[in-house]
Amino acid sequence: MVALIGVAMAVAIRAVLASFGIDLDFAPFIPAILFASLIAGVPAGGFTALSAVVIFWWAYIPLAFEFSPLEAGDIDRIQLFLLAVSVLIWFSHLCRIIARMRAE
Repeated sequence: MVALIGVAMAVAIRAVLASFGIDLDFAPFIPAILFASLIAGVPAGGFTALSAVVIFWWAYIPLAFEFSPLEAGDIDRIQLFLLAVSVLIWFSHLCRIIARMRAE
């Protein structure tokens, strides 16, 4: 549930920013992934990251609202995003472990 709420909020923020002419590819999804990873764990963070990639591919890569073939630049952006959020999810996992150790 946390992951779905985070994805919905990130898509809404991305749409509002796009209406003002600000094109931030994956930036609104990063706080949602961090929030989902810290609250619900690694599976929720991974689901949020993969959902962000699918939504970005479907809605924001031309032709909009179609799964069109990806160009080399799009593949590079997606790979860099997945690399960055995998480190973010791992960091969130370590934070959750440390919080559990301190609670004991």
